[in-house]
Amino acid sequence: MEQTKKVVCPDCGDTVETVEPNRRDFIKSAAAATTAAVTGGLTLFATPRADAKPTPSSAAETAVKALYETLSDSQKKEVCFDWDYKDGRGLLRTHVSNNWQITKPHINSNFFTKDQQALIFDIYKGIFNPDWHERLMKQLKDDTGGKPWGAEQAIAIFGKPGDKDKFEFVMTGRHLTCRADGGSTSSVALGGPIFHGHAASGFNEKVHHPGNVFWHQALEANKVYKIILDSKQQQRALVARRPAEQAVSFRGKDGKFPGMPCSELSGDQKDGIKRVLLSLLEPYRKEDRDEVEECLKKLGGLDACSLAFYKDGDLGDDGEWDNWRLEGPSFVWYFRGKPHVHVWVNVADNASVVLNAKG
Repeated sequence: MEQTKKVVCPDCGDTVETVEPNRRDFIKSAAAATTAAVTGGLTLFATPRADAKPTPSSAAETAVKALYETLSDSQKKEVCFDWDYKDGRGLLRTHVSNNWQITKPHINSNFFTKDQQALIFDIYKGIFNPDWHERLMKQLKDDTGGKPWGAEQAIAIFGKPGDKDKFEFVMTGRHLTCRADGGSTSSVALGGPIFHGHAASGFNEKVHHPGNVFWHQALEANKVYKIILDSKQQQRALVARRPAEQAVSFRGKDGKFPGMPCSELSGDQKDGIKRVLLSLLEPYRKEDRDEVEECLKKLGGLDACSLAFYKDGDLGDDGEWDNWRLEGPSFVWYFRGKPHVHVWVNVADNASVVLNAKG
């Protein structure tokens, strides 16, 4: 039977009644939704693909090469580095943080010409799913107090962009680290560890995170907890305290992953986890989605992962878990919802890749 639940709107205070599906109906609908998503273009664990990664001829990487060729010698001194360049932050190419500038010049400044700024924007758009461009622009605008795109973001290029040379483009700012490497770092997905966040309703976000472009991902995960898992599985999945937000290094095949092991779930329950993963992958371009899937599959797929929800940091103490994590031997997707949304991502096809992260 469907259940009616009263919910208080966090913005206006009105009480409304919502209808929640029962567990059996939801599992059926989740499985159907997963199938629809797969057939609609978001594949998951399909036949191995030799081209399951970006290449130097991908759209973003083509724009990186074009940008590099327009940079003057003085510009290159500021934003271009050797492949293995290190500074006080360590190997700069692999660094990730929740709020940082990889180089001093902002994109939307006189340092770059208008044509160069347009190329950088093309790179940025090329890294992501076109369906997400509007949402990501909203995130950047919200998190910079309404400033124009590029006003608080910076870039760096490592190596020399080309058909045979290793190279990587990195863009950073508040709640942003994204990369385009043309497959140069063959063992890692997404070019290395990345970060996204959003504080849509202020630094201390309201309960239910109104307007947050990533919150629907947490709702998908919470559906798994509340409806798909049984009571004993819920107890196993719920962990008392969150790890540090930058704690997304790999534990390897022998690692102990807190939460509910996906290998112990039924096929229908795993479909619910797949739906969560599809939601997490959706913002990224197809080449990166494919590479994430291939990396995950090489070390056992979802069966090698665990799903954990954290009681610590529950906004409103309402049992809608704002903080959760899907983790495997060399796969970490850590969703932190307090005080606002931070999403840390680290994916590779082996656990030997070293993380260089700072919260």
